[in-house]
Amino acid sequence: MKQSHQLPLMGLLLFSLIPSQLCEICEVSEENYIRLKPLLNTMDQSKYTRGTSSSVDVLLSLQLVGIQNQNLKQKLIQQMEYIVKRRLSQVSSGELALIILALGACRNPDKNLIYDYHLIDKLENKFQAEIENMEAHNGNPLTNYYQLSLDVLALCLFNGNYSTTKVVNYFTPENKNYYFGSQFSVDTGAMAVLALTCVKRSLINGQVKTDESNLKNISIYIKSLVEKILSEKKENGLIGNTFSTGEAMQALFVSSDYYHENDWNCQQTLNTVLTEISQGVFRTPTAAAQVLPALMGKTFLDVNKDSSCVSAAGNFSISTQEPITVTTPGSQSSISVNYSVRINETYFANVTVPNGSVFLGVMEKAQKMNDTIFGFTMEESSWGPYITSVQGLWASNNDRTYWELLSGGKPLSQGVGSYIVHDGENLEVRWSKY
Repeated sequence: MKQSHQLPLMGLLLFSLIPSQLCEICEVSEENYIRLKPLLNTMDQSKYTRGTSSSVDVLLSLQLVGIQNQNLKQKLIQQMEYIVKRRLSQVSSGELALIILALGACRNPDKNLIYDYHLIDKLENKFQAEIENMEAHNGNPLTNYYQLSLDVLALCLFNGNYSTTKVVNYFTPENKNYYFGSQFSVDTGAMAVLALTCVKRSLINGQVKTDESNLKNISIYIKSLVEKILSEKKENGLIGNTFSTGEAMQALFVSSDYYHENDWNCQQTLNTVLTEISQGVFRTPTAAAQVLPALMGKTFLDVNKDSSCVSAAGNFSISTQEPITVTTPGSQSSISVNYSVRINETYFANVTVPNGSVFLGVMEKAQKMNDTIFGFTMEESSWGPYITSVQGLWASNNDRTYWELLSGGKPLSQGVGSYIVHDGENLEVRWSKY
C-alpha cells in the first residue's frame, strides 16, 4: 500500500494562500490492484436493465478511477442516453445529479449530452422542487438528504445556480434528515461533506459570492459532520457499515484539516475493505462502484470535464473470469427461519426456503402462505429491490416512514435482495420512522 500523501486542493496558487486545506489520502498500491478484481468483475458482468441507475454509478466510478473498458463504458453510456432522451422526467434529482457527474467526470465527447439536453437547468429545477417540498412538508424533501447533497455537489462542480444561503439554512448538522431515527446516516453525512466542501472552495475561489457568515457556517458544518462520521468508526476501521465506508473515506480525504491524524487510521480502513471484497460482500454493481473510487484515492470532487479519462490504473484490465460466488456454510438443501411483520402488532410465520436464499425469498414464500398478512410490494433501485409496502401500508418520504429489515432485532446493512439468510434466524420487517 502507498503511504498517505497530501495533495493541494485548488492548485499552486491556493495551495500557497491556504496551506491548511489539504487532502489526506491512502490508496491501493499498483501491486495490489489484483485485489480489486472482484469489484471490477461484478461491474463488468452484471446485467444492466435499460433505464436503471446502477449503470450511472458504475460509469461514474470507472471514469473517476480512469479504468479503460470501452465495451462496458459504451454499454453504460447507451443506458444513460436512453435515460436522458426517454425518461428524464421520471428520474429523481439525485439520479440526475449522478448522470451529470458520470457524463462529465472527465474529458470525453459524451459530456455534450449534459449541454445538448440542458441537464444543469433541469437539475436546478428539480433541486428547487426539493426545497419547495421541504418548505411545505415540515422540512422533508421529495427524496432524501443524500440526493440533495448530490444535487448541490453537481450544481457546484458544473457552475449551476443554487442559493448558498439556502444551503446554509438546510444543511445544518443537526437537521433531522441526516438521521434514521436516532442513528446518524454516515453515507448521507459523507455526501453532505463533499457537497459543502465544493461550495466552500467555490466561495474561497471567488466563483460564488456570499456573506462571510455563510462561509464561516459552512466550515462549522463540515467540522461537525466529520466529527459525526468519525464517531461511527468501528474497531475494525469500517465507518458506519461496510457499504457507507467508501463514501466516508471520500469525505475524510477532503476534510483532513478538521480532524487529528490519530482520529482515523486510513490504512486500517482500507485493509478491512479489501478483506470484505475478498469475502464477496460487494455483490451488486452499485455497491462495487461506490467503494472503488476511495480505494483508488479518488473522490467525487475529482470530477473534472477537462481532465484525462485515463489514470495510472488505465491499463488495469477487467477480466472475464467467473464472478465471485459466496458459499453458504452447511450442506443442508433447505433451512427454516422465523419471519415476522411488525406494524402495530406482530405477525409470525415459520418459513422454509432453500439454503442460500436471500431475505426477499423468505418474504415471497411467506406471501404465498398468507397474502393478507405477508403481502408486499417492491421496486427496483440501483442497490437492488427495496420494499415499498407491506399489508398495503406504503413507505412515504413526506411522513418519513419506511420498511426496516432486521435480524435478531438488529437492523441489516444489506438489502432485501442481497442479504443471505441462515438456518434458525429471526427475521423481521418493521414499519419504522426515520
